Amino acid sequence: MPAVKDPYKTLGVDKKASDEEIKKAYRKLARQWHPDQNQGDPSAEERFKEIQEAYGILADPEKRKQYDQGGGIFGGFPGGGGFDPGSVRGGFGNIGDILSDLFGGGAGAPGGGFGGPGGAGTGRTRGGERGRDREVEVHLSFDQAMTGAQVSVTVPMAAPCPTCRGTGARPGTSPRVCPRCQGRGIESEGQGLFSISQPCSECGGTGAKIDDPCPTCNGRGQTRQTKRYKANIPAGVRDGSRVRLGGKGEPGLRGGPPGDLYVVTRVEESPVFKRKGDGLEVDVPITIVEALRGATVEVPTLSVNKRIRVPAGTKHGTVQRLRGEGPPRLGGKGRGDIRYRFVIDVPRLLNREQQRAVDELAQVMNGNPRERLLADATRS
Repeated sequence: MPAVKDPYKTLGVDKKASDEEIKKAYRKLARQWHPDQNQGDPSAEERFKEIQEAYGILADPEKRKQYDQGGGIFGGFPGGGGFDPGSVRGGFGNIGDILSDLFGGGAGAPGGGFGGPGGAGTGRTRGGERGRDREVEVHLSFDQAMTGAQVSVTVPMAAPCPTCRGTGARPGTSPRVCPRCQGRGIESEGQGLFSISQPCSECGGTGAKIDDPCPTCNGRGQTRQTKRYKANIPAGVRDGSRVRLGGKGEPGLRGGPPGDLYVVTRVEESPVFKRKGDGLEVDVPITIVEALRGATVEVPTLSVNKRIRVPAGTKHGTVQRLRGEGPPRLGGKGRGDIRYRFVIDVPRLLNREQQRAVDELAQVMNGNPRERLLADATRS
């Protein structure tokens, strides 16, 4: 059998550490590595088990003495069966009580429990769980996205059972403390120094037994309902923006807080404006003549049309900016800009008059703009 991990190293204390020092180290590590504080991290659960096992040894005077004398290195402790997180008492205090102090609930989990033996009649099940967040999409026109809108959203989700008010028990009855785990919601199995904590096989980890289930929800405490909300969409949202409706998600289990509802905006494209970061971009066609000698042209904004100057000699793709004329920035930080990109409109076909005008222009503008390019290429 492999050697067990050193409980002193696990808790980060010296072999001469006092009871209070060991308890203080355990409290700190239990808070840091509790699985409910590290959801989605499987290694946290393993680390938490190691911390519990180490404290189970050092918090029991007999087990600590045996370990110090080398008796626990190869085969466990008298009585076998692993470490019971509710078994260590005396000067250290019950581990479930310590966890309750840390997280404000019952043994083994934040907020959890009937509080162990004697906790019956409290009407609380083990650890209330926060409800799941939900998402719903809404479709907006471009104008709605720019000005803001109030939209209706319909969301099918779980809700507390109206018959039993979420207890899962038939009206007039109530859940009782699970006799197997005594309301802790967990049970430990193992041999010697090693033990594995897992949800109670009798109550499924709730810490409660329902003898007479509610006929409406069959003991689940929830039913599927359709919720309807009004969502205020702020001005300036873009495609894929998420608007949070706090507390409008799935209800919590066993008294836990509800999740949030996120409204995801899907914005129709505008035939004129293209979203670019916090601002907008517009392609503005200009004629060859306007590009050559300059002009004043009318351009659209989100409210009224405005006039901007095209400088003489403007090149294709030149950009001008109107500051503060774009969409509102989310968070009330002013407005973005509108960038106008000049696109020289070149006719594909010329009538006779236009052809003569172009020929005359070619007579007076007969230089070769590629001359320098070719010269540079030859030298390279």
